[in-house]
Amino acid sequence: MDAFARIPPDWTEKAVHAQEFCCPTCRASTAAAEQVWINRRSPVFTEDHRRKWQEFYQCQCGTVWWAWSSDRPPTTLKKPDTPDPFEPFPGDWMF
Repeated sequence: MDAFARIPPDWTEKAVHAQEFCCPTCRASTAAAEQVWINRRSPVFTEDHRRKWQEFYQCQCGTVWWAWSSDRPPTTLKKPDTPDPFEPFPGDWMF
């Protein structure tokens, strides 16, 4: 499984948008996903100039769902002041 493949896998075509950052069918977290694909080719920019991507997950229950990377809940695995790895220019900057 290549989460950063340039071409979307066929299984992403049937994805549903999850309103919460978990499987909409069984409520499993992303850790339970059997496959993952992140659509990094089409970022969306927020009002504060941050990027967000669609993250696609194929759950162990068979449901394929997606959610925005910006909707991901905060992690307990990184230090609070660690920069976001997807934000190449931390701080305030304009185009």
